[in-house]
Amino acid sequence: MESLDEKTSLRKIITVASIAAGIQFGWALQLSLLTPYVQTLGVPHQWASFIWLCGPLSGLIVQPIIGYNSDRCTSRFGRRRPFIVGGGVFISAAVFLIGFAKDLGYMAGDSLDTKTKPRAVGVFVVGFWVLDVANNMLQGPCRAFLADLSHGDHKMMRISNGFFAFFMALGNVLGYAAGAYSNMHKLLPFTKTTACDTTCANLKTCFLVDIILLIVVLTIAILTVKERVLTKEELAKDQPESPSKSSIPFISNLVTAFKSFKKPMWVLLLVTGLNWVAWFPFILFDTDWMGKEVYGGEAEGTQKEQSVYQAGVRAGAVGLMINSVILAGFSIAIEPLGRLVGGVKRVWGGVNLILAVGLGMTVLITKRAEEWRAEGSGGHPLSLPPPGIKAAALSFFGALGIPLSVTFSIPFALASIYSSASGGLSLGVLNLAIVIPQMIVSVVSGQLDAAFGGGNLAAFVMGAIAAAITVPLCIFVLPSPPKQAQLHIPIGGGH
Repeated sequence: MESLDEKTSLRKIITVASIAAGIQFGWALQLSLLTPYVQTLGVPHQWASFIWLCGPLSGLIVQPIIGYNSDRCTSRFGRRRPFIVGGGVFISAAVFLIGFAKDLGYMAGDSLDTKTKPRAVGVFVVGFWVLDVANNMLQGPCRAFLADLSHGDHKMMRISNGFFAFFMALGNVLGYAAGAYSNMHKLLPFTKTTACDTTCANLKTCFLVDIILLIVVLTIAILTVKERVLTKEELAKDQPESPSKSSIPFISNLVTAFKSFKKPMWVLLLVTGLNWVAWFPFILFDTDWMGKEVYGGEAEGTQKEQSVYQAGVRAGAVGLMINSVILAGFSIAIEPLGRLVGGVKRVWGGVNLILAVGLGMTVLITKRAEEWRAEGSGGHPLSLPPPGIKAAALSFFGALGIPLSVTFSIPFALASIYSSASGGLSLGVLNLAIVIPQMIVSVVSGQLDAAFGGGNLAAFVMGAIAAAITVPLCIFVLPSPPKQAQLHIPIGGGH
């Protein structure tokens, strides 16, 4: 194993982790704007979640395969960098398709006078699928690259994932700020066209800015951080089994990885799965909840209802920006907080309690907003909600930044520690515990909400219950990671 100067190693980790800012800028736009946006294409609310099903499906297939192949890649450019570049290219293509879906649909024959625009929906879905495939193609190798740079040091793994979470938060802040700005299209006036109104042009401009940001951070990381090339001889030595023993080597390695898992890894997969049952309703419907339940608007209603709904969506983007600021700050505090409370598993359990309470509070906030529209709006139910209700909703968004910072860091660090599988494959397996719950939520949440009146609260309550279950699992069942002598890292001290 090559020896690296500690400061140089940390610099490389920060440079690679910065790619997360480019990834997450696009994700922020996707999470805050695309559920409302797809409803403007004529997709009903109860079916919007099915479009999100493509993300978990692509992650289920792509992430483990990419992880397996990046572990075995003998390219002269390294194991991870070819996949990182390929993922960046496909992300750029995908966000272009999403941003220009209405224009391409109109060029293909969509009518401006009909509510449903099938060709635009088709372009949007293709772009959405490609985006999720590309994100898995890029994010998995990035995390594996960070694990490679950590050289097996447990503390460095946690720190590198903490920096990754920090840059994810930074990308979120930039993305949500762009999504909340109603005049973003003025930066690129050509984005407003016959088929694409102001709301659409804002989205399009944001995605074009995302392409530029992603190209910049990818170029810096790829050109300045080199990785050791895996030779075919080393690959044969590390993985001596003959490919002829299995017609599909990846499946064989995946099965072997599962067989090698001990109790800590299985508990980690269980907790991660339940954790994402809790998170995915929020990811799907956060800004839609602000526009519909809190503000009282409709994505496809009268002009006034649509105006109120879009105001709520922009307020939700502001809430997500606050969420990301808190996420960024707390991600740096995870390591010292873990030492203070006696382990990162206690941190994880504690913040999941915040998640459960926060999701449950959406019921109270919604009921208070409905009461105000019925009794206190002065006969104007489409008036914007008063400051107290807005503050409560924004506080909910902000509070969830604390558990989200842990969700984006601790499970990945623990997977690298608990699993004897190679870095890319172990993170690919962990991704299964993320995407399978998302598939379940995508299938049931829209229909569940429709069964309870067409809102978002039923899915949020389901998430609150799942988060509450993870609290005792984290604290009492999840084993503590083994202690290990740490290299001195010039942040946070050593021990």
